[in-house]
Amino acid sequence: MRFLPVCAILLALGAVPAFASAAEGKAIYNTKCKMCHKADGSGIPAMGMKPLGSAAVQSKTDAELKKAITGGIGKMRPQTVTAKQADDLVEFIRTFKK
Repeated sequence: MRFLPVCAILLALGAVPAFASAAEGKAIYNTKCKMCHKADGSGIPAMGMKPLGSAAVQSKTDAELKKAITGGIGKMRPQTVTAKQADDLVEFIRTFKK
């Protein structure tokens, strides 16, 4: 009987870091990305941006998204972020998945 409550606690604790990363990623997104990608991740179509929730963006690996963030892609300039911030941004970008 003690097994289930312990499992529930461990699962809940495992979810907290993921939520924290997405929340931290949102803060970074709001300062570095929102002006072009918009609050809802829809982007500016006239600039050739794909919505961040689109299958084309969401199908990219975390490494590909981090490379786009830190190295730039197309018209997007590289962003100066730490490795942890890039991870947090990717975590937040995943919340746009439709």
